[in-house]
Amino acid sequence: MAAGGTGAVEINNNNSSSSDHASPASSGRAEPGRHPRNRPDRPAVGWSTVPDDPLEPSGSASRTRFPATRPRRLRQTPALRRLVAEARLSVDDLVAPLFVADGIERPHPIASLPGVVQHTVDTVATEVKRLAGLGVPGVILFGVPRAEDKDALGTQASHPDGITQRALRAVRDAVGDSVVVMADCCLDEFTDHGHCGVVDPTTGQVDNDATLPLYAEVALAQAAAGADVIAPSGMMDGQVGAIRAALEGSGFHSTAVLAYAAKYASALYGPFREAASVTIAEGGDRKGYQQDPTNRREALVEVALDVAEGADMVMVKPALPYLDVIADVRNAVDVPVAAYHVSGEYAMVMAAAERGWIDGRAVALEQLTAVKRAGADFVLTYFAGELAEVIGG
Repeated sequence: MAAGGTGAVEINNNNSSSSDHASPASSGRAEPGRHPRNRPDRPAVGWSTVPDDPLEPSGSASRTRFPATRPRRLRQTPALRRLVAEARLSVDDLVAPLFVADGIERPHPIASLPGVVQHTVDTVATEVKRLAGLGVPGVILFGVPRAEDKDALGTQASHPDGITQRALRAVRDAVGDSVVVMADCCLDEFTDHGHCGVVDPTTGQVDNDATLPLYAEVALAQAAAGADVIAPSGMMDGQVGAIRAALEGSGFHSTAVLAYAAKYASALYGPFREAASVTIAEGGDRKGYQQDPTNRREALVEVALDVAEGADMVMVKPALPYLDVIADVRNAVDVPVAAYHVSGEYAMVMAAAERGWIDGRAVALEQLTAVKRAGADFVLTYFAGELAEVIGG
């Protein structure tokens, strides 16, 4: 791994495609559920397939095989490796998730996310200014209300003076248009039951269609407070269409939508729930609306629906366990693709680094470069500030 004057970090990826937008046949990426080595239209790769030198007389020994052909030649120096790198991670690829909590007077450390805090409105604005100075192009804000302000419908999520909206205004005043300001659009932080939508009291299940108007109200409040991008994360069917229609109907034609299109019911969200002060009532889960981790093709259905409903960008979450899904989505759509390197992914690296088992910074760079190599255009990561200091221009 080497960092150069361009502000990029490269990881040697000698067997991956160099094109994010190539078709599966031309790029060497597998179609969903198929491995490249099993495809009849793709010959096996090995020394036996290297053609003979056309300049050699017929029947002579090939000079394009070992020892004439040595892939190690292109790995000799940091400059050479940087020159031929197929995947690059730069500060321009980073979005920092930030938590801002109501009712606290100073930043509150999050035990399961070392180095991450719940901010006050004032300190989150200061932090975004710091990130802007490092070259980080985007942040996404998660509001955390006071416990006494939570209710069954999450009404504080759409209140004009709710914590997210106050933070959005403060950040916008602090940095203007120099940073892309995104807002997570969901209800789980604001409901007393911890679910991402309205719970039907007769069934105990989240009522998809009753939730959509509430998402639209939240999106309008966030857009009015200055959000450049609304990021609906609840995985309700039709959520993008409802939000897009509300934004258009209220004149927010330039407000973009980043859809959490393929969000899996992952076991890696634990630290986030501490950071967002979310507990699902009665030990419940979100498997009824987030994607099943066993499913790959289903992600493309979710993504296609969100794009058709007006999503400007789509996201895969988490990142590392779903590199195959990121690659599939990149091949399937032309809109920008994001990936969320989630709290559990971050916490595992930090915990192992704290014990001296790994070089935490090097592992973070390797992991995020892998996410880029899979096809993500940008990555939401709690490492954004730290890595910006390393790879920023």
